[in-house]
Amino acid sequence: MSGSATPTSDTISPRSQRFQDSVHNIPTPGTEVHRPKRYEPIVLNIYIVGGIALLMICLGIALEIALRLSDRSNGFSVPAKNVITFVSTQFLTSFVPTLLVVPLAYFWAVADWMLRWYQPYVTLSEGNAPAARSILLDYIALNRLTTLYHSLKHRHWLINVSTLTALSVVFMQPLAGSLFQLRQVSYTSATTATSMRSVGLSPVIDQLTSFLASAGYVDAAVYNNLQDPPFVHGVWSAAPFTAPPGSILNGTLAVNTTAIQTHVNCIQPTSFTTTNLSSSSFVLEATFSATSASTCAPSYQDQNFQPVFFWYYHLSDNGDAQGTAVFCQPSIAIFIVSTTMDLNDGSMGNCIIVEPFEYTNNVTGSPLNGEAFNGVMFDANTNPYITARALAINSGVPGAIYRSASQQPDGPQSVFDDPYGFLNATTKIYTQHLSVAAQTIYFLPDNETISAQLTSDISRLFIETLPAHLLSVLFICIGIASLIVHILHKRSRRNLWLTSPPGSIAAIVSLTSRSGFGDLLLPYDNVSRMKSNLAGLTFRLDKRTGAIVAEEDFGVSNIGNTSDNTALLGSKRGYSVTLGVDDLSPLSRTSFKEKVEPESP
Repeated sequence: MSGSATPTSDTISPRSQRFQDSVHNIPTPGTEVHRPKRYEPIVLNIYIVGGIALLMICLGIALEIALRLSDRSNGFSVPAKNVITFVSTQFLTSFVPTLLVVPLAYFWAVADWMLRWYQPYVTLSEGNAPAARSILLDYIALNRLTTLYHSLKHRHWLINVSTLTALSVVFMQPLAGSLFQLRQVSYTSATTATSMRSVGLSPVIDQLTSFLASAGYVDAAVYNNLQDPPFVHGVWSAAPFTAPPGSILNGTLAVNTTAIQTHVNCIQPTSFTTTNLSSSSFVLEATFSATSASTCAPSYQDQNFQPVFFWYYHLSDNGDAQGTAVFCQPSIAIFIVSTTMDLNDGSMGNCIIVEPFEYTNNVTGSPLNGEAFNGVMFDANTNPYITARALAINSGVPGAIYRSASQQPDGPQSVFDDPYGFLNATTKIYTQHLSVAAQTIYFLPDNETISAQLTSDISRLFIETLPAHLLSVLFICIGIASLIVHILHKRSRRNLWLTSPPGSIAAIVSLTSRSGFGDLLLPYDNVSRMKSNLAGLTFRLDKRTGAIVAEEDFGVSNIGNTSDNTALLGSKRGYSVTLGVDDLSPLSRTSFKEKVEPESP
């Protein structure tokens, strides 16, 4: 293998004394033969890569905006019922986002595969590449973790960054699958309600049916511990309204409506005396602010609107007579109020005064002029049914108050002993009686659409904060990094002219069949033997034909100045081989089988 041949010999390669090449016999494309079109994989097209990268960046930004809207709007609305009945909503919220990011993850995996496929040829196009960095380099056969190591070792920075992005895309799918969540939340939306009544004096008040019904309700409420009926809350009685149609879970409807405020204005006597006339006869006398109870009502006032006394009498355990009285003078006021209704049980919430009711009608004006019915005392009537109703009301309301006292743990005696016992009981039950009656005596049927705010527990689609931030950062980083990598890699491929995909055996043979260095290799050489046999050679692509050619390296080489590391780091690394041609080990032509099993002498 000593240097006996000259570079101009026709039988020995001018590039090496170890093999012959015939690259010079290849016709020049574009001159002697037609020049084929350059092969460029569509996945490496800079416009496609740029479009996908910009899409990733936009998706990252859009995801952050959607997260902000989700937090601000308490989620996004979804149909009340799942329109795809054969799958669950949990499946849809996890599978669909994952399905959307699969094409993106697949694209970047294929793009990384293409860059690793091309890298040996890119290195060859730059020239002076040793075998380990060129024809022996196979990133495709390596897994991505091993590729990271070898790309760092060979300082192929673009391949290293591309592999990192390809590794990071695997996190896109689990993050996308955990991005959305359906929650039952309390949500308020604008809607409308129908007001079914407006302020007006009932024309059938003299029938006393409204007062009889309310007296019966307060009696039942004492027996069964009932709360206020719908559209009644304490001293307030609101015009009834209906909620919008549909199934509403734990809903509350807030409206501005008309409401009547009833105050019974009850007071207890400043003094009270019980006089025994006989064993079965007693005289009860109560004094309120130095005014005798028998002269407190004006004689000219209609009995329906006069103040009322509630007298209570009781025999103590030792037989002593005990009594008390409560003086009440009901009044009403009308306001526009803001209130709510619980759509589960129809109960009304507290009323907040918005403004006074300034319209004039037969309640605020003639004939009622804003006076309040006392609800227990009525003018005489010749109709026996109305008289019976009046008697039932007149006894029913005080009877409900006394029954309430009797239901206390210590019986009515504890209420008599309490200085404010009957005052509190009378105020509560009498107020409920008049508020319930106000629903029908001070309101008339009506139908008006009013604005409302509906608050209910509904399903809302939320974007989870942590997965959204991570996925957004991943989208933006992958988009920016991949765009930079592919722009720089396109620049590094500017001297590479391949006319067919380089992966097939035929394509590889077409690039190396005239190069001659194949004579140094045997079909059964492993990687280490091939590396040993190709030691001392550098490889490049012939600029005229595109064939892979080999040259001897006599110790003067500077192949570290590749376009990828120069573009990214601005640094160079040289590879030098100190062995001359005469120092090369001779190529063994003996099969490795013969070496393992030497012939017997």
